[in-house]
Amino acid sequence: MYNSLITNFVTKKNWIVRSTFKVLFYVNGSKEKNGIVPIMGRVTINGSVAQFSCKLTIAKTMWDAKGNSAKGKSKESRDINLALDNIKAQIIKHYQRISDREAYVTAEMVRNAYQGIGTEYETLLGAFDKDNESFKKCYKRSDISMLELTPDFIKEYEIYLSTDAGLHNGSVWSHCMWLKTIVAKAHYNGLTPSNPFAQYRVNQNIKERQYLTEDEIKAVMTHEFADKKLAYIRDLFVFASFTALSFVDIKELTTDDIVEINGEKWILSKRHKTKVNFQVKLLDIPLQIIKRYERFQEDKLVFPNLNYWNICKPLKKMIKECGISKDIFFHCTRHGFATLALSKGVPIESVSRVLGHTNITTTQKYAKITTEKIDKDLTMFGNRLNQSFSEISIAM
Repeated sequence: MYNSLITNFVTKKNWIVRSTFKVLFYVNGSKEKNGIVPIMGRVTINGSVAQFSCKLTIAKTMWDAKGNSAKGKSKESRDINLALDNIKAQIIKHYQRISDREAYVTAEMVRNAYQGIGTEYETLLGAFDKDNESFKKCYKRSDISMLELTPDFIKEYEIYLSTDAGLHNGSVWSHCMWLKTIVAKAHYNGLTPSNPFAQYRVNQNIKERQYLTEDEIKAVMTHEFADKKLAYIRDLFVFASFTALSFVDIKELTTDDIVEINGEKWILSKRHKTKVNFQVKLLDIPLQIIKRYERFQEDKLVFPNLNYWNICKPLKKMIKECGISKDIFFHCTRHGFATLALSKGVPIESVSRVLGHTNITTTQKYAKITTEKIDKDLTMFGNRLNQSFSEISIAM
């Protein structure tokens, strides 16, 4: 019923508000070079104008200003006009797609959609569908009983959204508030005997502050697990603790991302969440872990078939079995890496680059760091760690 009403309302708004729309092409005479000029495009909608480059050039004498096209029937003219027709068709397609779902359309919105930049506008019903798909992906089920919800559920959902789904804090907050609201309404209407989120506060600036100390990391590394799955989760956790990679970055890590620089192995890739380039020198311990699971690699993935929800709950059991009572999530490894690195004397600039931070306030200052400087800093870090962990080996 609600979906039907919303659909009818959105459809009615789109029917009432329709825009005047025009696409034309022209040449930029101010950019003329040796008689050649670039071809530009202009989108006009209700008086709003957005210009763009067609990435085409033409001899100025061949351009028909009135016809907005190339003159004549030469092969060059036909090719240019065909390309312009294709551009116009794409822009019309984007305009129709946006106007079908938005009550207000501007020339800039259409131009950005054509160029593949700018903010993607999402529909209301689409947002509901996207959230439902997130739950299905998490639990491999089409639905979940209200009675199965626990206070840990929303906390784990927060972590999933920020790591596996790669959402930023604001998006994580809005998704969790939607979930909390739905559960609260169900409780109010008598559909569930209690509200597991009644005392839970969703923080818009989610920060994972918990981490393992050096002694706790050693305890995790040396503990012998009877359950091989817990041992595997331990190895992934230790790998993340020594590389600062998030879960999704480990999940997507391939053998192509591991390169040799000056005789030593490095990870060179982009952060899944921020798309920022990062570089991490592989120290002895993460190299041992890669080697341990080398025979299980598939499709170039260093650690294939990883699923966040198959890791997060056993992770708590693994940490507890090591005698550690902290509320640890997989993402805590990044905070642990930063703390350990800084305590061993690695400059904060190098830590910032390894973590792939984009916000200057995250690591207090953000300086230009070369590969040579990071190599020197992390070699010093590695030497100090080797002294500290020289008598420690990972239990089988």
